[in-house]
Amino acid sequence: MKAVFVTEFGGVEKLRHEDVPVPEPKAGEARVQVHAAGVNFIDVYFRTGLYPAEPPVILGMEGAGVVEAVGSDVTTVKPGDRVAWAMARGSYAERQCVPAHLLVKTPDALDLDLAAASMLQGMTAHYLTHSTYPLRAGETALVHAAAGGTGQWIVAAAKLRGARVIGVVSTPEKADLARGVGCDEVILTSEEIAPEVKRLTEGRGVDVVYDSVGKATWEASLNSLKPRGMMVTFGNASGPVDPVAPLMLSQKGSIFLTRPTLAHYTAKREELEWRASDVFNWLRDGVLKVRIHEVYALGEAGRAHADLEGRRTMGKLLLRP
Repeated sequence: MKAVFVTEFGGVEKLRHEDVPVPEPKAGEARVQVHAAGVNFIDVYFRTGLYPAEPPVILGMEGAGVVEAVGSDVTTVKPGDRVAWAMARGSYAERQCVPAHLLVKTPDALDLDLAAASMLQGMTAHYLTHSTYPLRAGETALVHAAAGGTGQWIVAAAKLRGARVIGVVSTPEKADLARGVGCDEVILTSEEIAPEVKRLTEGRGVDVVYDSVGKATWEASLNSLKPRGMMVTFGNASGPVDPVAPLMLSQKGSIFLTRPTLAHYTAKREELEWRASDVFNWLRDGVLKVRIHEVYALGEAGRAHADLEGRRTMGKLLLRP
């Protein structure tokens, strides 16, 4: 079977699209024929070595497909089931063995492309807005990259919670898209973000910042918070944030800082099912109409990564094995 992997870390030129053996499911695993794999910044982090892994590393943390075979002790899924998953690496392949406890069955009416496009980003938006900082009606959130795949989900989830949302985007075209998914106000990255946030909040600042960009927006995010607000940094699109001195948190207004990851918010099966079920219901109810920017052939993973890193996309990227 074909898969995309790296044996050396680095740029897109390190990606290899070659034959690898078809995996056999071990105890507790199911082998899935991959219909579509989601492309996310976490894949870039594994490609570059920012997130450590032992080569060879088949990329891809998200996908959807049909179960082909199961290992011993697997009772939750069976061959023929339509399933989706996130936080199980290896979806850039024609087949993947996934721990069965990470698989969720998809509704029959849900297109598998939409399922693959929604698991990681949809559940990320869910845990950020429902658990990391559970937004309440009347609160204000600042969302960076609000026109991106994850950003659109966060905006929609925040609006469901009754929050006011200020989005940050890079172009006027993306500003229109961000408003279309629910942003009450939009700031361009060419503007001074923190002063504009303070103007829009009459000097108060926001209750929470959801920042997937990292290094480039760090200072602006901190300076946009109200006293005792929460800084949620959950991505490194522009590079990792430098080490932080705890005293800085008090100097910025006794703010809270967290660096969460989806794996810790879906570690319990009931949490995974809650988040995935809500995401599927949001899709059913049209809370967010997922925008798939492009479906690339598996062998075009390098182009997909370059488009993602170059911020040339608006919406979700998928690979088709």
